Amino acid sequence: MTDLHYDITGDGPVLLIVPGGAGHPMGLDAMTDVLSAHFTVVTYDPLGLAHGRLGEPVADQRVQDWSDGARRVLDATLPEGGSAYVLGTSAGAVVALDLLARHPERLRHVVAHEPPCVGVLPDGARQQARFAEVCDVYRAKGLVAAGALMTAVLEEREADELPEGQPLPREEELLSPMALSLAHVLRPFTSYVPEAGPSQVRLTVGAGTDSRGQLLYRTAEFLAKERQAELVEFPGAHLGILQHPVEFAGRLTRTLLGGDLRS
Repeated sequence: MTDLHYDITGDGPVLLIVPGGAGHPMGLDAMTDVLSAHFTVVTYDPLGLAHGRLGEPVADQRVQDWSDGARRVLDATLPEGGSAYVLGTSAGAVVALDLLARHPERLRHVVAHEPPCVGVLPDGARQQARFAEVCDVYRAKGLVAAGALMTAVLEEREADELPEGQPLPREEELLSPMALSLAHVLRPFTSYVPEAGPSQVRLTVGAGTDSRGQLLYRTAEFLAKERQAELVEFPGAHLGILQHPVEFAGRLTRTLLGGDLRS
């Protein structure tokens, strides 16, 4: 990827947002509108899907490529010597963890909300295999069946009989961010295990209040304990950033600014 795609709104310290899924920032405006009162919000679009590239061919993705792009976005938007807050959610949270491991010099506080890096768990290999099965079901039966299996995986239960379906034609897949995520993002990102090492950058691991008892809440708890990081609950479930954007933005602002927050 040679081009960088991102949007900027607001004023204040830089807050980089790395979306989940295939990185399309759709649905984030309600949250960024609230955050822009406190931050210069930089929303990264790693594949350029919201910037004219939806419908173009997409290859299998690498966490490190998204992370390197995020670092370049920070280099382009931060003043010399400056550092940024970072929020990554879902696949974007995996990127945030890699950014923390490999490019900490531009960071001041990273919030990783429900990263699906299940390889950190004691039963990580089994959970990674279940996500791989979701990708295989998508290829064989299409979006509805894959979505049903994904729900079962996240809820840590066996799946009911999956609905029959057909795989999407290539041209339709390229127009669907969800399909692109299942085809090219989910497998490599859930296979990624974040590096652990000393860092002066603060890490907060987020989990949705409605995700309690589910796989990614358990992953967040385990990662926070392993990294000696704070675990913070956010409104909603895995998609809380879309389900409760105003409340999510408020919780994030308090987490990042704390006593520096001015009403």
